[in-house]
Amino acid sequence: MEFFDFHHHKKNVTYGIYNLDLKSKPIGSPFSIGIHPKDIDINNLENQFDWLRATISENCFAIGECGLDSFVEIDQKIQEEVFLKQIKIANEVKKPIIIHCVRKFYEVISFKKQAKQPMIIHGFNKKESIARDLLKNNFYLSFGNAVLYNLSLQNTLKITPLDKIFLETDNEDFNIKELYQKVSEIKEISLEKLNKQILENLETIKNG
Repeated sequence: MEFFDFHHHKKNVTYGIYNLDLKSKPIGSPFSIGIHPKDIDINNLENQFDWLRATISENCFAIGECGLDSFVEIDQKIQEEVFLKQIKIANEVKKPIIIHCVRKFYEVISFKKQAKQPMIIHGFNKKESIARDLLKNNFYLSFGNAVLYNLSLQNTLKITPLDKIFLETDNEDFNIKELYQKVSEIKEISLEKLNKQILENLETIKNG
């Protein structure tokens, strides 16, 4: 059984969504493309958006990572403008949006009304109350390596509906199968059922 890796940075993994680095060339397998808050170049923004638009192709599964990050030095207002512009591009090209968010969850929620496409918080590892607010606003949550050892996050996963879940390795070096096995235990369902549900979730966000 193969296990889909929703968000990864490894060119040798073909069954998943590869996060394309800024100014990189697409690979043969599904990828996401976006301007990460840390990569925003205020003196070169037009060229960054030209690259983004020119690189969106059939193999592009999603727009992202994009979003808001309180630790990045780029001014918050500029981050929000760049994020909103990417939401509008996602609306145009009908692609889901993979979101990078650090301590700006309620600001990200405020942008949900602008999006016509599904929004997925990648690498979610925050407390249950934030998860509940995101789920209430129809976000999807993608969980990573932290689920293997973080008991609080495991409890958050328990309250997250199966049809709102994705699993990812991000830039961690571990086998995605371990994560699927752990989540199947936590959710008390078979590995097969979990795998099937995540593939159904993929179809749902793909079709908007």
